[in-house]
Amino acid sequence: MNGGLLVAGTTSDAGKSVVTAGICRWLVRQGVKVAPFKAQNMSLNSYVTREGAEIGRAQAMQAQACRVEPTAHMNPVLLKPGGERSSQVVLLGRPVGEMSARGYHGGRQQRLLGTVLDSLAELRASYDAVICEGAGSPAEINLRRTDIVNMGIARGAGLPVLVVGDIDRGGVFASFFGTVALLAPEDQALVAGFLVNKFRGDVSLLEPGLDMLHGLTGRRTYGVLPFRHGLGIDEEDGLRVSLRGTVRESVVAPPVGADVLRVAVCAVPLMSNFTDVDALAAEPGVVVRFVDRPEELADADLVIVPGTRGTVRALRWLRERGLAEAIARRAAEQRPVLGVCGGFQLLGEHIEDEVESRAGHVDGLGLLPVRVRFAREKTLARPVGEALGERVEGYEIHHGVAEATGGEPFLDGCRVGQTWGTHWHGSLESDGFRRAFLREVAAAAGRRFVPAPDTSFAALREEQLDRLGDLIEHHADTDALWRLIESGAPQGLPFIPPGAPA
Repeated sequence: MNGGLLVAGTTSDAGKSVVTAGICRWLVRQGVKVAPFKAQNMSLNSYVTREGAEIGRAQAMQAQACRVEPTAHMNPVLLKPGGERSSQVVLLGRPVGEMSARGYHGGRQQRLLGTVLDSLAELRASYDAVICEGAGSPAEINLRRTDIVNMGIARGAGLPVLVVGDIDRGGVFASFFGTVALLAPEDQALVAGFLVNKFRGDVSLLEPGLDMLHGLTGRRTYGVLPFRHGLGIDEEDGLRVSLRGTVRESVVAPPVGADVLRVAVCAVPLMSNFTDVDALAAEPGVVVRFVDRPEELADADLVIVPGTRGTVRALRWLRERGLAEAIARRAAEQRPVLGVCGGFQLLGEHIEDEVESRAGHVDGLGLLPVRVRFAREKTLARPVGEALGERVEGYEIHHGVAEATGGEPFLDGCRVGQTWGTHWHGSLESDGFRRAFLREVAAAAGRRFVPAPDTSFAALREEQLDRLGDLIEHHADTDALWRLIESGAPQGLPFIPPGAPA
């Protein structure tokens, strides 16, 4: 078997990432050696592979669904937004510069098509099947000429295309029909059919519409996936999503101790790797929410300042909103504060930045004895260490180089009283360390909170991935899906006018 499939979507956030992961997990349980692939990803949630390459976290999660190590070939182009109009371009795991959206779509993107096709070919030579994820919608007609992640990659590699639609948003039939009808004939010939995502209710009520859609397009629906809570793992994009009032989904189990523990995460601009807090949300009795007002810190037992692609911008935002003053007051009162990566940097005394913001010398919050200098070379690493008597694993993605001039060592950063700072993402996924850290937080906060003794974040992640595999196995036509992956799009699919504009 040397199969492949492109999972496209009618919109962003239609469920492409989780459907791709679900198909990957279903295939690997059938004994298929499978790999994920996304030609181009725009995300501030990234990950570092064992060889020190930076890729999107969604592809790392999908690699875990495949039970393989992630590599740079699984996400050869990663765009990390630095604002509304520019992004850092990461090529095969290494940053190659900043570029405006106009400059990227004006020519650079199309020149990368050969690179992404080479990466896909490398994976297809090593695996039985490669399940590719698209981006946004394949019917973005203003971008089709330079597209390398949707129909561009499907045409270049001859991949069949499955279009996912989120029925929970409404308008899914129009979205399916319109997506196909806005594609060129050569692109339409690769669109095999549809997959309905997040359906609530009686499927029999949907079936007449699916029959009519088949009559209108000549394309079948490969499955109707029911709505399930708690499956939005490793989201790609924190820019589009308003985190106002968002609470991370956590397990339903009650707290082990008498009290819950409340965690407030400052929703800083250009927030990166906010998935760091998922391991906390997985703990029974820990409530995690994102906040953007100082009064929302009042009842928090732990405040986290997360990573950001704009440390100086985030610092200014904290000051403008009064959050900086509230955090400083907490630190003075010995109430727990944790800064991660960019959040760690802005807790320091001084920042010298001629790289990210080009702001030069900027005073930090002064809560940790740390000086930060931004280097042009990005640090990408997978460190292992010890803290609070426990083994810790993490990963580093940062331009800022921190020099601690005092305090107590903490991972690669430092600690003063109940204010902690580190560059290490993912450290809270180390179960023993997370429990030890939460015990310290609970003691400082005066809470009778007790970490569950047996919570395994890795096991919970595996359970989520198995739930995704179950969705595909139980609610998709897996025989038809297998034929599609193995043999490609059916021959003779009809053209749906008007097609792409000239």
